[in-house]
Amino acid sequence: NKRTFVAVALLGLMAAVSPLLAHHSLAGVYDLNKTERAAGVVQKFAFTNPHGALHIALKNAQGEVKVWQLTTGSANVLTNAGVTATGPNRVKAGDEITVTFNPAISGATVGFLRSIVLPDKKEVEFVPN
Repeated sequence: NKRTFVAVALLGLMAAVSPLLAHHSLAGVYDLNKTERAAGVVQKFAFTNPHGALHIALKNAQGEVKVWQLTTGSANVLTNAGVTATGPNRVKAGDEITVTFNPAISGATVGFLRSIVLPDKKEVEFVPN
């Protein structure tokens, strides 16, 4: 019947559109016109998809240490850039690194990672995907 057809069609449309709505724009969350650079200690680095996450303790201007969560590209983007969960360019808890990132528009302690200076002083830049 016509009602069943319309209901099924609407459910199909909602299922097709929901993944598009779930993914956000970088510009909607992060201030892409502002870049910050800071040195800190890695708390955790998650190599996950669709985005990884670097948790790093950074000192603010008042000298207080805050843990920031910096979103990264996918595990593949990280690996292709040369940062790995294992191996010579491994980033792990306790590492002292320098990061460059776009901070959140909201002022929260989150950002989008743009580069890492590894403990061996090698700098790795990321292009968002």
